[in-house]
Amino acid sequence: MKKNKFIIGSGILMMAIGLAACGKTNSATETSNNGTTKPINWMETADLSTLDPSKVSDAVTSNTISNIQQGLLVSGNNGKVNYGIAKSYDISKDGKTYTFHLRDAKWSNGEDVTADDFVYGIQRTVDPKTTSQSSYDMDHIQNYDEVQKGIKPATDLGVYAPDKHTVVFKLSSPQPYFKYLVTGTDFFPQKKSYVESKGDKFGTSSDNDIYDGPFTMTGWTGTNDTWNLVKNKYYWNAKNTKIDKVKVSAEKDTNTAFNEYQSGQLDEMMLSSKEQVKHFKNSPEYHQRTNSGVYFIEMNEKRVPAFRNANIRKAMSMIINRSQFTKDVMGDGSVPARGIAAQGISYNNGKDFTDASYVKDAATYNKDKAIQYWKKGMKEIGKKSITIDLLYDDTTLGKSVNEFLQNVAFSQLPGLKVTTSTIPMKNRMARQHSGDFDITVAGWETNYPDPISYLQLMTSDSSSNYGKWSNKEYDKLVKAASTTDANNKEKRWDDMVKAEKILMNEQGIIPFYQRSQPQVLKTNIKNVGYSATGAMWYLGDAYVEK
Repeated sequence: MKKNKFIIGSGILMMAIGLAACGKTNSATETSNNGTTKPINWMETADLSTLDPSKVSDAVTSNTISNIQQGLLVSGNNGKVNYGIAKSYDISKDGKTYTFHLRDAKWSNGEDVTADDFVYGIQRTVDPKTTSQSSYDMDHIQNYDEVQKGIKPATDLGVYAPDKHTVVFKLSSPQPYFKYLVTGTDFFPQKKSYVESKGDKFGTSSDNDIYDGPFTMTGWTGTNDTWNLVKNKYYWNAKNTKIDKVKVSAEKDTNTAFNEYQSGQLDEMMLSSKEQVKHFKNSPEYHQRTNSGVYFIEMNEKRVPAFRNANIRKAMSMIINRSQFTKDVMGDGSVPARGIAAQGISYNNGKDFTDASYVKDAATYNKDKAIQYWKKGMKEIGKKSITIDLLYDDTTLGKSVNEFLQNVAFSQLPGLKVTTSTIPMKNRMARQHSGDFDITVAGWETNYPDPISYLQLMTSDSSSNYGKWSNKEYDKLVKAASTTDANNKEKRWDDMVKAEKILMNEQGIIPFYQRSQPQVLKTNIKNVGYSATGAMWYLGDAYVEK
């Protein structure tokens, strides 16, 4: 993977992975002898990283947690927000106070879900001791900065519970997209007594967690690649949860997934190649899913001195033929990225943000101009050659990405030698967070339809700014859009457009592609929730048609 959201860590959105071939003989199209529906066999792209809501930083894990836990509000289809544990909420006229009213709900251990559980979970996310990668989602809550800096305790954060069924947020400034933020995992409730009883083991396996969502989880040890979602009898809306069990597994071989879907061992699959898309294109099982996931390349300016040179960065962006990549390598409907923000998620007066902020040279292939920039930059740094290592995931698509960048794109720059490292997504993300890379592919899937979700990634103090690019004017504009100009729609929009142009003109990151996700789903599986922003899949309302 923000949503933030999700560091779509690169392999995160690549729902190209299937279930293990051995031992699966039942499909959701079958029923057992007693007439109950067989489990749905669902495919994911990567292993889970944690079940701790405060520490989720990838979309695969977020998708899973959003089906076993539930927050105040829930991401719905087409960018809508539905009620979750909250049955209603109020917003003050100045936009700085949100009051959520909770329904009666229980944890999977039978204990009540209370307003204090939400307060504790949010305080724990912001507490610097937790080292959450997404605590900045809460940066508008009063006293956030002081808590993050250790000046004030987490209990001083501007969220409190006046009674068992009421959660109140006090914001330091208006935040137009706050309702979308509270759908995120980092806003989910956490039972203090349970978390403290588990200590460091909390969220490290399915046996070390409790659940308040439509499903509970079984079978995840913390390191294996299979797990089950099982109907939660304590869920407040359990009577409308139609699915008893979902068997989920992560597999890195897309051909295995394809064969298993064809043979009925999988009931759902995200297609990962143009050949697979072509095979299913005219099938009633085929769905083209829009996505907010944008992939981009970060250059580690702290580790590789050459990347501090703007001409070097511009050359490396301009030498990438994104159209060639999305057509010949992806072939799944993905499109070239126009910047760091996704197309089709935010508009002002009918104009898409990516059109308003577009810097053509920063995202367009031009070999001759790229080589000119490269030679100029190499002269400025006094080098004739440099060697860098490209870090990415060890998925099928990840390997194809590395091969394209290494052998098709970067090989055109004289004196540039590129080696590649392909490792599991979880390990890749850990290395990105620690700055242990030269150049890497990363990405972002937002929880909410607003450009600020992407722009805040590249501020100087962002934990997701892996490459350490920095610009004071950029920081100033992003801050203004989030604070002083938050209630001024036009000015806020202008702030964000200017910030994006600064990032692109300086080539702080290299835009790569925006993911589109072709999916096949057995036609008897109905009402699967899908959201281009926030958690991708919601199975709480799904059912199998007999």
